[in-house]
Amino acid sequence: MVIPSLKLQDLIEEIRGAKTQAQEREVIQKECAHIRTASCAKLLYVHMLGYPAHFGQMECLKLIASPRFTDKRVGYLGAMLLLDERQDAHLLITNSIKNDLSQGMQAVQGLALCTLSTMGSAEMCRDLATEVEKLLLQPSPYVRKKAVLTAVHMIRKVPELSDIFLPPCAKLLHERHHGILLGTITLIMELCERSPAALKHFRKVVPQLVKILRTLVTTGYSAEHSISGVSDPFLQVQILRLSDSMNDLLAQVATNTDTSRNAGSAVLFETVLTIMDIRSTVLAVNILGRFLLNSDKNISAVQRHRPTVVECLREPDASLSRRALELSLALVNSSNVRAMTQELQGFLEYCPRDLRADCASGILLAAERFAPTKRWHIDTILRVLTAAGSYVRDDAVANLTQLIGGAQELHAYSVRRLYSALAQDISQQPLVQVAAWCIGEYGDLLLEGSCEETEPLQVEEEEVLALLERVLQSHMSLPATRGYALTALMKLSTRLRGDNNRIRQVVSIYGSCLDVELQQRAVEYNTLFRKYDHMRAAVLEKMPLVERSSSQVDEEAKESKEVVQLLEADPVPTEPQASKLLDLLDLLGGTSGDVQQRPPLDPSPEGTLVHLLDLPCAPPAPAPIPNLKVFEREGLQLILSFVRPPGTPALLLITVTATNISEGDVTHFICQAAVPKSFQLQLQAPSGDTVPAQGGLPVTQLLRILNPNKAPLRLKLRLTYNHFGHSVQEIFEVNNLPEETWQ
Repeated sequence: MVIPSLKLQDLIEEIRGAKTQAQEREVIQKECAHIRTASCAKLLYVHMLGYPAHFGQMECLKLIASPRFTDKRVGYLGAMLLLDERQDAHLLITNSIKNDLSQGMQAVQGLALCTLSTMGSAEMCRDLATEVEKLLLQPSPYVRKKAVLTAVHMIRKVPELSDIFLPPCAKLLHERHHGILLGTITLIMELCERSPAALKHFRKVVPQLVKILRTLVTTGYSAEHSISGVSDPFLQVQILRLSDSMNDLLAQVATNTDTSRNAGSAVLFETVLTIMDIRSTVLAVNILGRFLLNSDKNISAVQRHRPTVVECLREPDASLSRRALELSLALVNSSNVRAMTQELQGFLEYCPRDLRADCASGILLAAERFAPTKRWHIDTILRVLTAAGSYVRDDAVANLTQLIGGAQELHAYSVRRLYSALAQDISQQPLVQVAAWCIGEYGDLLLEGSCEETEPLQVEEEEVLALLERVLQSHMSLPATRGYALTALMKLSTRLRGDNNRIRQVVSIYGSCLDVELQQRAVEYNTLFRKYDHMRAAVLEKMPLVERSSSQVDEEAKESKEVVQLLEADPVPTEPQASKLLDLLDLLGGTSGDVQQRPPLDPSPEGTLVHLLDLPCAPPAPAPIPNLKVFEREGLQLILSFVRPPGTPALLLITVTATNISEGDVTHFICQAAVPKSFQLQLQAPSGDTVPAQGGLPVTQLLRILNPNKAPLRLKLRLTYNHFGHSVQEIFEVNNLPEETWQ
């Protein structure tokens, strides 16, 4: 009894229902016996599963020769999957393809062209090239598009067929169908790459290419061809690859292309490549700058043009060198930071004065973000301070001292490098300040001479003291620099083993200095010598290591972009998080709860302790701002205390203190704040989320508010917590803040 063959749908269900691979193989083996004389569709399905199906090749040839379209469709599909030019059987379908290309059915012609472009060998291409050339000028766009793609395959297989396809290409460039245009330009590119005669022939079609590209750039929105707002980026890219010299049009393409999406970035990138090929350096640098403003990671391929951008740093044109500097800084990453920093440091030595500040700041920022090692980071900053110390940012001194202080293993190396640099040049004030600080902190390591990472350096105590006195007496030294040098001398009184009389004399001289700050510092040091000499070693001991997050700059940039709509949605209790920047727009414009006003408490007796020996003295601290109680309910109180740092008058620090005098703990306590959009608010993480009962340890949270316009401050607070088994939410506005918080 002969078992009937399964239908395709039943076969798929049988195979999917097999629980083991052995059962699957058994089903396929039984069905393959019927497939040899039956359905080719099931054969293709078995081939897709990875099982041998070569025995079905002849069945595919029979289906291709069938007059029925349904049979031809399956047969051609099987030929594309099962046949290739390594097998002799593929030559048997040449006559069938030729016959199908000659008949007038578009669908059949499309099947034949697809098969030929997929598995056509060199012999088949030579035999059928004339037929394909005739179809290039057929009325049907469907057939013409497939014929163009088949011609591309033929040229790649048999380059000597170029002469056959040269005449139709010029006519096809006048097509309005974008698919045919894209295929034609690809065909022209293949012809030009393989034949010098073709390259010469197609130079006269450049105006037509320019016309097509200009139409794409200037045309309005077309739903059929636009991708992410860019008019047919695939066609634009292909035309740009084929273009030669057309600066004005390239500039227009770059200007009109939206790079907020990948499609626009692809067009702009190909524009840059074309510009580089025609050696239009100025245009390339300007467009590269716009391209690099895109934060998309897919544009990292621009790095291949880094040498060209670096070369533009040496251009005499100031505008070009400035633009090249911006691009060079944008191209710095963790993989090329050493090479790029070396190039930029070389440029810093001879660059114009108006570019030195930007170059120095850019190098410091790049080193801070991508430094491979701390030693390399320190060396880089030292080179910048030596070459252009007076042009660096104001925080460069603090950053370097913090970096050196946190690298304990590099203290000896750093103090030796800085001492050598200071001995050669005392005109660069930031360098002098860092060197004085480092000599004061680690002067004992300078005298030991045990550092293996630098050249041998024998330094005497008298030489160190003489160098610091030279800094104090120099007319180039700023008052702040003299303060660093005087403090360094004072600290050396506990680091050096010799007599301190010379240090005492220098300090006493500056007790009558005209500079009030330096005079105050010298008087206090003299007092330390005379009355508190027994405490001098403890007071002047080395500063502790300062921990500093290496990603501080990146975190601040990231936080500045976060916008939290605080009071628009229902609150969800969360765990205390790290600090987030709350930039709440128009938050105080709506209806708010009643403002709970309380009389201010007595000013806090605690003052601000200024360490006198770390940095030059600050001006006297302003009068303390009175505290303010803003909330009280069932024993839970909220008190605000205020501090305005003297060095940053626009900054206000608010400490929110929550206390609980009730009998039950306050749990899941969350305090959130919002300010008008003209302010900047940074909410630090709280000390906890539970306020203990009966006056236990309070919960504190710091708010940093930046008020550059000195506008009256309004604050909206939202409290959520659990108390006595109930969930509580309070929203209220505080607009009775003391005038000292914003004036």
